[in-house]
Amino acid sequence: MSKEHTNKRPIDDLTGFQVLDTFKKFDQRDDIFCRSQWDSKVKSDKAGAFFSSYFMPNARSRKTDGFSQRDYALRNAAWHVTNIFRDINRQATGRKEGFFDHFTTHDEGWAEPYSFDSDDQATHDIRKAAKLFKADLFGVCEFDERWMYSGIYSEATNDSKPMDIPDKLPFVIVIGESMDLGLTETVPSALSGSATGLGYSYDSVTLITLAQYIRNLGYRAYASMNDSSLGIPLAVQAGFGEVGRHSLLITEEYGPRLRLGRIFTDLPLKVSRPKKFGVKEFCSVCDRCAAACPPKAIPNDEPSTRIYNRSNLIGVKKWTVDAEKCFKFWVNQNTDCSICIRVCPYNRDYSRWHNRIWRKLAGSPLRRLALWLDDQFSNRIRKKSNSWWSES
Repeated sequence: MSKEHTNKRPIDDLTGFQVLDTFKKFDQRDDIFCRSQWDSKVKSDKAGAFFSSYFMPNARSRKTDGFSQRDYALRNAAWHVTNIFRDINRQATGRKEGFFDHFTTHDEGWAEPYSFDSDDQATHDIRKAAKLFKADLFGVCEFDERWMYSGIYSEATNDSKPMDIPDKLPFVIVIGESMDLGLTETVPSALSGSATGLGYSYDSVTLITLAQYIRNLGYRAYASMNDSSLGIPLAVQAGFGEVGRHSLLITEEYGPRLRLGRIFTDLPLKVSRPKKFGVKEFCSVCDRCAAACPPKAIPNDEPSTRIYNRSNLIGVKKWTVDAEKCFKFWVNQNTDCSICIRVCPYNRDYSRWHNRIWRKLAGSPLRRLALWLDDQFSNRIRKKSNSWWSES
């Protein structure tokens, strides 16, 4: 076997991931948000004010469109449910659930596992329950240790601590919660941050509820959101879509407007098949996200193994975003930014037939025509927040 394929897995032939011999598992301590707590290169009073602004007394509203009191009020309300679950055990145990630690808000399940007729039936039932619990997307992949964090961040020590999810759970359920299209049109604004907050809040409720259902069936289930593992690689393996130039997941159903969650379980399930619909080829001729990014954090060249800083994944050939530049812009704006989502040609309402036709065109050799059509007929200019409020 050649050196560059040492870390290769059979699933990579289906996903198109290029994992090289230099690959290293990612330590969550190096995540840009974690670094803002301990790394002097990222940590600052301004970064601290950014995080505290998600609680209304510290919101620092201003007259600029999209940053008024009512904009921050909606954004912070959208985050409220997630914050409750995040902090439910924080004071007692130091766990920041959903972000640094998996969710533990579960009752005891059934002692004996329910006997399904087949893996297909089990998957059907879990998918149906997930839909009932408001998951917009559902998929299953096999456990892949490469995408688990080598350590998870400890807020108490500013260091890494061992993973506390058992390593003998063979399946990962991946769920996706879509973000509101209208709100993302107002990026960058505090108002647009409501789409992110709602995505996480729905994610939290769905994950905890679905994990409890699996536990009630007599199986083990550990609900995870931004903690424990990288989400996008597992979502690709679970058949959600492909990774775009902006390093975000692009799906057929919602484009890049998606928040992800995982449940690690020993319930026998049927794995999903990864899908390709021409995203990589389209992104190779499209640079709209890179051109629109104010801090120039998104590459406009071909996928590579280039590393900007310690917040980047080592040993995977892909499009990589400069996390430090990206986060600095967030801090300066005093809210999360998703301009790359707003301007992405895949960011569409696919309930409309003409957008489904466009998606097929984008995945074909006529992708440059699809890009031209998007430039000509899609209004991707930032929408004023006041106009969002005035809509009925």
